[in-house]
Amino acid sequence: MLESITDDDLAPGALTEHELFTLVYRSLAPAVIGYMSARGVDDPEALAQDVFVAVLPRLGSITGGAAGLKTLVFSVAHARVVDHYRRTERRPRIVDYDPLVDLRETASAEHDALLAAGQTDAEILIGRLKGDQKEVLTLRIVAELSIEEVASVLGKTPGAVKQLQRRGLKALREMVSEGVSAP
Repeated sequence: MLESITDDDLAPGALTEHELFTLVYRSLAPAVIGYMSARGVDDPEALAQDVFVAVLPRLGSITGGAAGLKTLVFSVAHARVVDHYRRTERRPRIVDYDPLVDLRETASAEHDALLAAGQTDAEILIGRLKGDQKEVLTLRIVAELSIEEVASVLGKTPGAVKQLQRRGLKALREMVSEGVSAP
């Protein structure tokens, strides 16, 4: 069971630095790794470690309680994902499996690997969205952030986040109604 962070845990002197970091890591690392996996990061665990290494020195100066901490962690995670994609843009592109082109009767190795990794069809479909819609739905669903927290992470207004979420959900409905299946 995941531990959760309370505002009292962040009060000065409530926990030692080690206890606080352990609590922060245990409660937020699964969501950060899930967010990075949903964003298609090659090694989400390694990138998540970078996030928590960056957050550790800031733990003593957190404002906004547990919600402020969560926003900080996902702001750093978002920045690391952006940096990751900036680095990978310089590398050759890997072409994704396209079930519309591949007419095999059996499942692909990629499909089997995604199922073994526990990735759901919903996560795969969200992965087909573009840009900010994908980012908003990933932060809302996988990271379980509120509209306001997503707005803070992405540097957008809550209204813009609601609009992106609405458009992303509409696009997902259209994919499902058109019969687009996960790989």
